[in-house]
Amino acid sequence: MINAQEFARRLSTLRAEAFTSDDVVDLATAADVRISSDLEIDATVAQRLLDHVSPAVPVTGAQITASEWPPPTSSRPAAPPAVFSSPGAFDSPADQPARARRSGPARGGRRPDSRRTGR
Repeated sequence: MINAQEFARRLSTLRAEAFTSDDVVDLATAADVRISSDLEIDATVAQRLLDHVSPAVPVTGAQITASEWPPPTSSRPAAPPAVFSSPGAFDSPADQPARARRSGPARGGRRPDSRRTGR
């Protein structure tokens, strides 16, 4: 747990502008949380306060109240963003094989039927 002043200091490290204890009290008012400068902020209260920060910060209430600050960063590089597409789709037009498209009326003929009557 951390106090409001430490919460403001940690929040300031995540943002371009500096936060003060008064700003934390304003966040608490917006979140309908009662705090004072000497009250300890736990992960649950911190998360409620963070939910009212705009734009959102990249940490959780548990991370901002953790004993280790700033939160540890992974030694592995971040994975590139995933690109999702529908099955059979291609990511770029250059990857698409050339294929003829049919236009016009639907093909005639019989559709296969799994319920054949044995005639």
